[in-house]
Amino acid sequence: MQTASRRFDLSVQYACNKEGLPSRPQFRGWARAALEGGGQVTIRLVEAEEGQELNREYRGKDYATNVLSFPYDTEPRVFGDLVICPAVVAREAAEQGKSLEAHYAHLVVHGMLHLQGWDHEEDDSAEAMEQREREILAGLGYPDPYA
Repeated sequence: MQTASRRFDLSVQYACNKEGLPSRPQFRGWARAALEGGGQVTIRLVEAEEGQELNREYRGKDYATNVLSFPYDTEPRVFGDLVICPAVVAREAAEQGKSLEAHYAHLVVHGMLHLQGWDHEEDDSAEAMEQREREILAGLGYPDPYA
């Protein structure tokens, strides 16, 4: 039995119609691997229009992006939302020659680290975050996403 501090509640919302989306158990495994402690997280998969609207509203950038992180609290448990745009994820995976599954895994890990306060605004913090992503993904059997 999980203690309250390790309990992890995950909701996955499929708000788009795309073939080949990862399953709830896949999302849970990737998110759990990146989570230190417990938390309550929603992953919402959206069409490009919704992703663009959210990116414009919250980041001032007028395009759909791969993943947006909305942290609400980090102590004592992580609370937040990840919004993923499958159209962007699929395009990036093809452009970068990555498997779609590995790219989804990377973006979930990346987003989960953001929910826990990691960032990549400065070179030092970017290097630390990228190294942590590599470690988590290697532990899940995925290749280095930055190679």
